[in-house]
Amino acid sequence: MTDKALQDAVLLLEDGTVFRGKAAGKKGIGVGEICFNTGMTGYQEIFTDPSYFGQILVTTNAHIGNYGIKSAEVESENIQIAGLVCKNFTDQYSRPLADTAIQKYFEENNIVCIHQLDTRAIVKHIRSKGAMNCLISTSELDVEKLMEKCKEIPSMEGLELASKVSTSDSYDMGDDGSDIKIAVLDFGTKKNILKCFVERGAYLKVFPAKTEIEEILKFGADGFFLSNGPGDPSSMDYAISTIKALLELKKPMFGICLGHQLLALANDIPTYKMHHGHRGINHPVKNLVTGYCEITSQNHGFGVSPEAIAQSTKVEITHQNLNDNTIEGIKVIDAPAFSVQYHPEASPGPHDSRYLFDDFIALIKNHKN
Repeated sequence: MTDKALQDAVLLLEDGTVFRGKAAGKKGIGVGEICFNTGMTGYQEIFTDPSYFGQILVTTNAHIGNYGIKSAEVESENIQIAGLVCKNFTDQYSRPLADTAIQKYFEENNIVCIHQLDTRAIVKHIRSKGAMNCLISTSELDVEKLMEKCKEIPSMEGLELASKVSTSDSYDMGDDGSDIKIAVLDFGTKKNILKCFVERGAYLKVFPAKTEIEEILKFGADGFFLSNGPGDPSSMDYAISTIKALLELKKPMFGICLGHQLLALANDIPTYKMHHGHRGINHPVKNLVTGYCEITSQNHGFGVSPEAIAQSTKVEITHQNLNDNTIEGIKVIDAPAFSVQYHPEASPGPHDSRYLFDDFIALIKNHKN
């Protein structure tokens, strides 16, 4: 590690809990809501997932950086997390295919990191007390001063962030001669989701989060995709109204993660802030239609109300989390629309749920016929 990485650093939680460790990455202060991911691999894909925008990430895997950074293994153009908390921040890597080391990568992206911490203790604290705001400081170490700054961090509940990570201009992907055209509503989409559609022969037009419905309809899409993204879905009135209007067209629609929550809201099913969310690559989900279990990749801090769905005549549950019985998938009863809370495009894995992309393509083809 560099001398910079051996400087002192502080992790301060909103409830006043303090953890002291060593600094890495860019010198400064990172603020956001603390969360943890239990994945053993895929740290670069996690760092660049727009759904993590505005969050401080704790990685439970002991070694971060040990296989380096490869430019192709990203889900967006930039690192999206607001800071990293880990046990071992390793600047030396063993993979010959890697392009650079993690320290340089973090410096280039202005990301702060604190390491040499007991991450098990931090995760146990979050699981007990729940998600909360925090900050990492590798410059100022006075806890009283940092607490004043911590009080200024906005709560994730009620925070609209999708428009901050969405594309600023619409763009196309895939073969423009394809007979399958999908309009993507970009609330913070991951690159691999779009690749999964293109690999199946679809032609995509990706629209900014706040695009007017008239502009979306000009594309003449055969189906609509609602992407993942950050923030509180209930704050996104603009998206909910657009989705309601698109549902009236009775064309195929598919949502992932935030898109799943927005589809629920468009059908009058409320969402709620979870105690500490689901983030990892080994969450078991049961497909209630087939009876099969899938091991899934997840990253979400909000959920769809199971009580409201139980009373709804508009949607039915298709997938359920086997750890805590939370809602993992829904289907609209009177429209060809469905969604899942987890990430079937998972990279590096698992890939159990990629059949959902095939299902959506098949739904579009059947609808056209």
